[in-house]
Parts: sequence; structure tokens; C-alpha cells
Amino acid sequence: MSYKEQIDENRIPQHVAIIMDGNGRWAKQRGRERTYGHQIGAETVHVIAEEAARLGVKYLTLYTFSTENWNRPAEEVSALMHLLFDSIEEETFMKNDIRFRVIGDTEKLPEPVRERLNTCIDHTSANTGMNLVLALSYSARWEITEAAKQIARAVQDGKLTADEIDSNQFSHYLSTNFMPDPDLLIRTGGELRLSNYLLWQCAYSELYFCDTYWPDFREEEFYKAICDYQKRERRFGKTSEQIS
Repeated sequence: MSYKEQIDENRIPQHVAIIMDGNGRWAKQRGRERTYGHQIGAETVHVIAEEAARLGVKYLTLYTFSTENWNRPAEEVSALMHLLFDSIEEETFMKNDIRFRVIGDTEKLPEPVRERLNTCIDHTSANTGMNLVLALSYSARWEITEAAKQIARAVQDGKLTADEIDSNQFSHYLSTNFMPDPDLLIRTGGELRLSNYLLWQCAYSELYFCDTYWPDFREEEFYKAICDYQKRERRFGKTSEQIS
């Protein structure tokens, strides 16, 4: 039986976050430049986004470019920015009723890329299906630091008191405040770490790591991750007896 046939469509995770790792290593194994791996990886994004939308996932958040990625060689960063510009296919989003959104320090992105992103965000804002969220120029520590700054200003301006600050209030100041925390976080490429991604939000996420490089992570690999998620018992600090 295929993994697709094993999926319980009544227990699809509401929010799936993915660390799309392994593009460069995938390309090097084939004697190609790292940018070729990113190109094929961009194709995988469309495949997985369409399938996630079909399954009923409500939020798909993809770690596309971290704040640390700005430290990569200039030619690779430039190629990634061009690829990002070219790979935003608004037609695909409209066809699948996908709303496009972005989180991160987008002011650092080149102006043509920002304009392309904002146009797609505006044109898909009325779509009511899945939200596809790209984490661009993003890191969790940056996000948490920015939230702390906003809270400090709110307290300074008398809009908030120290006693009113709790985890729910703090979450309101994060860039992800429009969506629930991830139910499932997937990392491809064999590494076993979160790499500064959604650290606050993934406190109780189910983590799934696989060796498959992102360009090879197609539908059946995605189904496998969903099946693994559905076998787990999510207790959120409670006992099994309390959950049942």
C-alpha cells in the first residue's frame, strides 16, 4: 500500500512547516553548480504546495532564505534572488485557491523582488484555500528580537503593562500572528537541527527529519511524512489517559 493510501484525510495537519535543505549537495552529487539544485528545488516547491493544498493543509510555511544566508557567496545570493523573482507563479496560486504570504526582514530584499512579492500577495489576498508562507530573510532570533522591541515600545507608550505580557500577548507581536503554530515540521537533507527556524512556534510541533534532498522530495515523500505524523500521540504536556 502506498503512503498516499494510508493517509487519514480527517487528520491532516493544519499547519506544516518545512526546512527545504539539500539543494546544493544534490547538485554537487551530479557535478552541477549549486544554483542548479536551487532551480530544481523551486520546482519541488510548486509540487508540494499543490499537493498540500489538495490534501487540505491550511498553512504551508517554507524556510526559503534565512538571515544567515546573506553570508553565502555573492554570486549564489544573486542567483537565489533571481530565482525567487522568476519562480513566483501567480497563476498556480490562483488555480489552486492559494493565498501567498511572506514573513521575514523583507526590507533587505532587492526592490524588484519585493515588488514582485507584494504584487502576488495583493492579487491572492482574496483566496480562501491554503496559505503558502515563504520565510524570506528570516530567522527566529530576529523575529523574537523584533517582537521584544515592539513590546518594549508599547509599554513605553503606555499601551501595554508588564503584567499584561504573557505567551499569548508575545505571540501577537510575532510575524506569524496570523496563523497557528506548526503541527508538523519537516526537514529534508539529513541534518538534525532547526537552524533558527520558528523556534517559538515549534515548541510543541512534531518534528520529522529525512535524508532525502529537497529536489527529490516529491509527493510520496510528503505523504510518508504525513503518515508518520498521524501515528504520533500529541499530548502537549498531558498524559495519554487525559488525551484519550
